[in-house]
Amino acid sequence: MSEEEEKQDQEYLEWAKKRALEYLDANDITNAFASMLSDMKKNPRFENHAGNLIGVGLLLVPGWISNPEEVRRWIVGFR
Repeated sequence: MSEEEEKQDQEYLEWAKKRALEYLDANDITNAFASMLSDMKKNPRFENHAGNLIGVGLLLVPGWISNPEEVRRWIVGFR
């Protein structure tokens, strides 16, 4: 991967995180989760990112999606 591609990936990732965190900061946990997952799935370079699978798996943990700090940790944790 070229330096330019790495830069583009980082910019896209930061953009996706920012959008999701805006929802979370507005106390809209469901759309924060959906926004991050949707943005990741829209980009072919991120559609199979491990964080996507982790997020979907965490939905099986009772109460996880209702805990804003856990959702924030998931969003911020994308690398």
